[in-house]
Amino acid sequence: MRNTLLIILLLAVNTIVYSQNQLSGTITDANSGEPVFSASVYFPQLEKGTMSDESGKFTLRNIPDGTYKLIISSIGYTTLNREVKIPSEDINIDLNPSAIEMEEVIVSTPFHQLQSENVMKVERQSISELNKKGAINLSDGITQIAGVESITTGVGIGKPVIRGLSSNRVLVYTQGIRLENQQYGDEHGLGISSKGIGSVEVIKGPASLLYGSDAIGGVLYLNPERYAEAGETNAALESDYFSNTLGYQASLMAKTSGEKLKFLARGSYAAHSDYKDGNETRVTNTRFNEKDLKAGIGFQDKNYKADLRYNFNRSEIGIPEEIGLQSKDKEPMLPFQEIDNHVLSLDNKFYFPNSSIDFKLGYQFNDRKEFEEHHDHEGHEEHEEHEEEADHEEEHSEEADASVEPALEMHLETINYNLKYNLPKLGNFETIAGIQGMYQTNTNFGEEILIPDAETLDFGIFATTHYHLDNWDFQGGLRFDTRNLETSTFQTEEAEIIEGIDRSFNSINAALGAKYHFEQKFIARLNLASGFRAPNLSELTSNGNHNGANRYEIGNPDLENEQNFQVDLELEWRNEHFEAFANAFTNNINNYIYINPTGQTIEEEPVFQYEQANANLYGGEIGVHIHPHPLDWLHLESSFETVTGKLNSGGYLPLIPANSLTNTLRIELEGGNTFTEKYTFVRLKNVFDQNNPGRFETETNGYSLLGAGIGTVLKVNNVQLDLNLSGTNLLNKTYISHLSRLKQDGIFNIGRNLIFSANISI
Repeated sequence: MRNTLLIILLLAVNTIVYSQNQLSGTITDANSGEPVFSASVYFPQLEKGTMSDESGKFTLRNIPDGTYKLIISSIGYTTLNREVKIPSEDINIDLNPSAIEMEEVIVSTPFHQLQSENVMKVERQSISELNKKGAINLSDGITQIAGVESITTGVGIGKPVIRGLSSNRVLVYTQGIRLENQQYGDEHGLGISSKGIGSVEVIKGPASLLYGSDAIGGVLYLNPERYAEAGETNAALESDYFSNTLGYQASLMAKTSGEKLKFLARGSYAAHSDYKDGNETRVTNTRFNEKDLKAGIGFQDKNYKADLRYNFNRSEIGIPEEIGLQSKDKEPMLPFQEIDNHVLSLDNKFYFPNSSIDFKLGYQFNDRKEFEEHHDHEGHEEHEEHEEEADHEEEHSEEADASVEPALEMHLETINYNLKYNLPKLGNFETIAGIQGMYQTNTNFGEEILIPDAETLDFGIFATTHYHLDNWDFQGGLRFDTRNLETSTFQTEEAEIIEGIDRSFNSINAALGAKYHFEQKFIARLNLASGFRAPNLSELTSNGNHNGANRYEIGNPDLENEQNFQVDLELEWRNEHFEAFANAFTNNINNYIYINPTGQTIEEEPVFQYEQANANLYGGEIGVHIHPHPLDWLHLESSFETVTGKLNSGGYLPLIPANSLTNTLRIELEGGNTFTEKYTFVRLKNVFDQNNPGRFETETNGYSLLGAGIGTVLKVNNVQLDLNLSGTNLLNKTYISHLSRLKQDGIFNIGRNLIFSANISI
């Protein structure tokens, strides 16, 4: 199957040489008439762009015939959006100075618009900005986005939570395809390094219309870093040091682009010791390391574009059980996970005079292994408390090395396809129709079987349209999905026979949204959307001791689709001095699937079984951003987020984040011949008590965390050096997050952590 797909991918990279169109122009300041240097000029429909030179001039080549939206943006100016008909004469563009921060094109929604133009509100953050604020890894970084949190197991494992929903209810997209890496469990990490990711976009709420099953809670869309500009060659070396975990991270990148062909490669490595809590105690076996390789080949001619990307990630992550051995070692002890993840994707775009076709193919191979102590050394527990620390550490290392055979090993292979047709524009209507599908197999190789061998087949068909007026925009769509899931009969460790299942799940979903904007100051959005999620393999068929989750799980083969309906209202106001937003939502979910303790134990582990009931979540986010003109360098930001989740039959949902308030003071200075950018910030995050725990949870006390950072950019000729120093939990507080999976053992979260980053690029 892999060889067949590879041949298909390679054969797809073909094109015909066409005559060239090009667009040239000059960008100037509307007030002074001076040229604007390094302005971004971008065709979102073509995913093609460039930067203006020191004279404000730019040239884009190999542009197909037709009418396209052109986005011109630069720091300190209002982002400009205009339509350009190709072929075209040279154009002159005037940008108006503005204190409002530069807008970016949103990729995760279908029509590739600016944030202010989107009918659906989408949060967007560059990974570099998240890292500057002290993120240890990708799952930690996304928690800085309002409405997004993370279920954690130490600092090495994190699962995104969007407005109280997590696991299979949040769909992750990378390289333009849905990420499939056995993400059903909250003890699994993302399996993606932040290095080589350009930005992250977050859709809050059901996005089944665009993405199908599993997008019931939202979408985390990861945009890969871009290729070099045409005619340029770039290289970069990035390095980070983390004081708390004695961790280090290094990444080396090189990329080059001609007029048609583009190449990119990046290799990264990270290693961390056990983290220290606020009491200076190391939490045993929270250590982890990660190897990551990303590569890409791009081709673009007048009427065809191809982007072939590959990502390999290997993560070795310790599974903490209790605080014991105090060690600075970076190799995981038993028990630990070893996860290999391969992602191969090909994005084909065919451009016609007034329409286009986007055809994405993806192949993924996920190899998940879990190693446990009792498979190699039966008497480990007996001598644990009688050895010296150094000897104890050595024994654990030897045990890990001796674990030739994993207790649990599962291979997940997935083929994705996504075909979209952008129909010719009809008046003010833009319309997209498409089909999506997935074929997936799960195969067991280990001694333990948590979920059986299985095959999954998905198919979906959808259409969505956007209608534009001067002050109003409307967007709606309809979608049908079907999923067939077939599993094999298997035998548990207790010799119980679990019969295979053969089930189909179908759903029809719709979405309707409206946006009203007054000038560029006031925006109101109202979105109504339904979504669905078919129960996953773990929920339907699991029957075994899940070491990573510290429980015995029993599935329910009679589970039905989760089906939800969400109402989302969003208001924004902004001018040159002030921005404010308020988001409110209510999300009703029928047949909500949750895991519930039975009160029994098997193999000394508590037994949990999957059940269903109707549920409701509601809440929202509010915030302000003050940037008083002419003090454009000063930024005061404040945001508050809240979510409540309840079962209609009574009681609260588990794993709902506590309410929080975050206040940030930022100072950003531009200009200078050598130190071209300077910034500093102070951030205080107040997390309130969580007094509404789920059935098997306990209440969690609130806490406050202080963070700060400083950085600058040093430019000498063509060499740029970025220096950043940031700190989190600077007061070294001892606290426990409600979403920490170590909470049940009374283990504190990470204490004070200083991060120093030095990145050099040419």
